[in-house]
Amino acid sequence: MSFLLDTNIVSEARRRTQNPGFARWWGGVSSSRLYLSALTVGEIERGITKLRHRGERDRERADALADWLAGLTTQFSERILPVTAEIAAEWGRQYAPRKVPSIDGLIAATARVHELTLVTRNLADMAGLGAQLHNPFD
Repeated sequence: MSFLLDTNIVSEARRRTQNPGFARWWGGVSSSRLYLSALTVGEIERGITKLRHRGERDRERADALADWLAGLTTQFSERILPVTAEIAAEWGRQYAPRKVPSIDGLIAATARVHELTLVTRNLADMAGLGAQLHNPFD
């Protein structure tokens, strides 16, 4: 089984103190089975940009986060999945009628199209979108 990591999962992996359930799951899964959506890269980059505009102290945090993101994109280079026309069409068919944030719907559509289990803590938005889900925090 292979997994698509939601942004909240990638953020948890960066934390010094991780949720115990997450840490067990993260430590037991092969990195070769893990994938990212290009949208996750965008969400993290958006956070970095917001930090850079808040002040000098936050710019230092933004620089550290940008360095981490550069390493992450290198580590996942062949396992970062773009939003393709097929994924966009899946999103349009399955998720547009629902009141779900577009990025969440597109990430779920990416998991469906690539037949990946979506790893997320955000079950409230992701449940019922047709993607197989796993919450390692439980």
